[in-house]
Amino acid sequence: MKLELIATATFGLEAVVKREIEALGYKILKAEDAKITYMGDERAIVRSNLWLRCADRVLVKMAEFEALEFEDLFQTIKGIPWEEWIPADGNFKVNCSSVKSKLFSMRSCQSVSEKAIIERLKENYGVERFEKTGAEYVVKVTLLKDRATITLDTTGVGLHKRGYRQSAVTAPIKETLAAAMVQLSFWREGRLLVDPCCGSGTIPIEAAMLERNIAPGLNRRFAAEGWQAIDEKLWKEERKKAFEEIRQDKDIRIQAYDIDPAAIEAARENAADAGVEDCIEFKRMNVSELEATEMSGVIITNPPYGERIGEKEQIRKIFNKFKSFMKQNPSWSLFMITPDKTVEKQIFGRMADRRRKLYNGNMEVCYYQFHGAKVKKEEEKNQKEEN
Repeated sequence: MKLELIATATFGLEAVVKREIEALGYKILKAEDAKITYMGDERAIVRSNLWLRCADRVLVKMAEFEALEFEDLFQTIKGIPWEEWIPADGNFKVNCSSVKSKLFSMRSCQSVSEKAIIERLKENYGVERFEKTGAEYVVKVTLLKDRATITLDTTGVGLHKRGYRQSAVTAPIKETLAAAMVQLSFWREGRLLVDPCCGSGTIPIEAAMLERNIAPGLNRRFAAEGWQAIDEKLWKEERKKAFEEIRQDKDIRIQAYDIDPAAIEAARENAADAGVEDCIEFKRMNVSELEATEMSGVIITNPPYGERIGEKEQIRKIFNKFKSFMKQNPSWSLFMITPDKTVEKQIFGRMADRRRKLYNGNMEVCYYQFHGAKVKKEEEKNQKEEN
């Protein structure tokens, strides 16, 4: 079955998600703010959920049309072949959103949309009442400038929920954002990666999973796994392939530090659950103790965001340490997200080589990229041998 699929994404990560979809071999139809539309089939639903590291959800696009009246909404939704997806016992729900549209009442949109689906299913199943005891189906009705997009959510709990982060600390970074930070950096196999503010270990773990080629959705379930419309064998086949594609022989070197001993313990547990504890060195350490152990490397980090005066002073010390570290080690690169818009001028004294506006949850942050000087491979090799 040919399907239009939509991968939703946090604002600023659309280009990364687009590359991931293309890497899976699917044709991009359209890239817009917070979503990428592409062609696929039932297997594409399975592979997308298993392999997309930076997307939020995978949706099936059921229809898109202009909706100026509730009758337009009702008749078009009723005309969608819901019986091809939702069985007689399907536990279907409708979520609505409306922005700059004449149909602005979300409660009314939800009621009309649900009624349309019920009428369609009644006609096909010949029943008057639906028990909704089966698998869950979440229908999303999105109205934007009078244009309605109807989708079916195949993911369930967001894709950032990998299943490994059982232990967390205050204000953790989303796994999807951490994976994007790594992909947007210079880090690669054989090069040292350091996160001096690792918290519960999300950035180091996502980096290790990326290089080891561990599918991020390998150890969790998805809403569509209980759907009759998607053959159960597809999930078994794709999971089996994903296990076979894990690369255990990669040269992965990651150091993860944090001043909080509870955070380090949580990070170790999370790394073990993710299957990458053997390629990450965890250690309790203050950022002020950060020293380069190699001629070049990459720092990727999400330093704390403080609002109180004392916290702000501590964060200022962290930034100053990064500045002195980069000055002493010009071949290192720093990739950092923070809501602080003064770090370039007031802390580092220069503009970042690149910057990208992103969101960590609902907070706007900037991903600053300070690139280090290139080192000749021979010099780096000699330095490693000396150590």
